Order: sequence, then C-alpha cells, then structure tokens
Amino acid sequence: MDESLRTAARNGNVSDLYTLIQSDGNVLKRLDEIEFIDTPLHMAAEQGCMQFAMEMMNLKPSFSRKLNHQGLSPIHLALDKGHTEMVLHFVEIDKKLIRVKGKNSETPLHYITRVGNHNGLLDRFLQACPHSIRDFTTQNSTALHIAVENNRIDVLQVLIRTLVKKDYYGEVVNRKDGNGNTALHMAAINNQPQMLKLLLSCKADKCATNQSGSTALDVAQQHNYEDIISTLPGCFIPVVSNFKPKLEKKVGNSVTKASSLISVIWTIYQALTFTPSLIMTLTP
Repeated sequence: MDESLRTAARNGNVSDLYTLIQSDGNVLKRLDEIEFIDTPLHMAAEQGCMQFAMEMMNLKPSFSRKLNHQGLSPIHLALDKGHTEMVLHFVEIDKKLIRVKGKNSETPLHYITRVGNHNGLLDRFLQACPHSIRDFTTQNSTALHIAVENNRIDVLQVLIRTLVKKDYYGEVVNRKDGNGNTALHMAAINNQPQMLKLLLSCKADKCATNQSGSTALDVAQQHNYEDIISTLPGCFIPVVSNFKPKLEKKVGNSVTKASSLISVIWTIYQALTFTPSLIMTLTP
C-alpha cells in the first residue's frame, strides 16, 4: 500500500485520501484485488477514525468484508479496540457484517459472546440480524458454547431470550462442538448450574451424548458436581442397536420349538387314530 494512503487512513484525513485518488484513480482498485490485506478501512477502524471509515465504506464497500493477514475484518478490529460507535455505524450500513467470518470462522457476534455484552452490543446485533445466532466456528462452537465456556451468564441470558422466539432453537441449543459437547455439556463441565438452568429452559436435550458417550449428567457425576447433579434430571437411554435382532432370534427359537412340539403331537395323534396295533401296544 502507498505510504501516503496508509498515513491518511491512520490519521483519518479524508482530504489527503481524495488528493491521492486524484493523482491515481486506481489506488483503491489495486488493493481490492489483493485477497488478504490491511485496507485503509482496516486502519481507520483500528484507529477509531469514524469519518474516514464511513467515507471508505461509501467508496469501497467491499473492503468491509476483506480479511487482513490476521484473519480479521474491519468490524472485528473496531470491536477489539472498543470503538462501539463505529461498530454500530458498520451495522447500520450493512447488518450482514455481523456474520462476517474471520479467523477460525469467528463472527463479530462470537467475539461479543466471548468478551461480554458491553454497551448492549449483543442486543443490537441480534435485533439487526437474529439469524447470526445460528453461525458456528471451525470448532463447531456456537455463540452458546462460547458464552458458557467464558462464564458469560449475561450473554447467555440474551442469547436464550432470542432463541426461545425462534423455531430453530433446538438446532442451535443442541448443536455439538468438535468434541460432541452441547452447550449443556459445557455447563456441566464448568460446574455452572445457573447456565445449565437457562439452557434447560430452552429445551436443551439432557440425553444428548458427546464423543465419549456421556450425557451432561454423566459428566457432572464424574466430577461430583452436586449442584449440577441436583439440577439436572437423569434420563433413560435405551440401547436399541442389538435389541431387535436379539428379539427376533428369541422369537425365532420359540417358534421353532413350538413347531417341533406341534409336529410331535400331531404324529402321535395320527398314530393313535389310525394305527390300532399301536394303541394296543401303548395300552397297559
């Protein structure tokens, strides 16, 4: 990137930006052709240069979805630096930026669930783009997994409030991460009874098993987490994989035995009915 453009972006100097454009009309186009790069919008977002960032969004909206070499978009950087007003302006211009996937497929919504609902940003995100709650990371973690793992009960409360209004709540609340753990498993692993209750209120599946074949209750019992154990009701999980074949085998054996017995009785009956000599032999 031209050093003059870099300086203009970091200082938020819109006049210098247009001076550069006047001398080279393709100065921004060339940056757009590079797949991973710190664009002037990245720099303005990181420095909190609102006016420059909004001007850049107007000139090159595509920059808002570009990732730099660290796998971060401009809105990710603005969030990380605490530039709340800029984040809200980004969302106002394009609400789908909430779902931009950065490094590890982490979206801005995922970032908020990890660091906390500062300034009510999570509420604003979910109002603008409620479907963003369905997004998951490369580790298959949902916003619920991340909130529970980071002990963000305030975040989980907001997420649950949104989920109970949606017909896809079961898909999200019972999604399994890379280890097969649901958010309910995570609450049990981290001994978080209040979070566990919130998840159960959203009909979390208490019978779901992880890769080890353990339910959330199994996990709590392994660690002797009494509060979790008392909060989480058990469930019966029938082992049905071999049940049908075994039943069929037992029924088949019984039928075979019954058929054999009937055959013997019928033979004796015929003998008694049609062979007088045999009757005499059997009569004492």
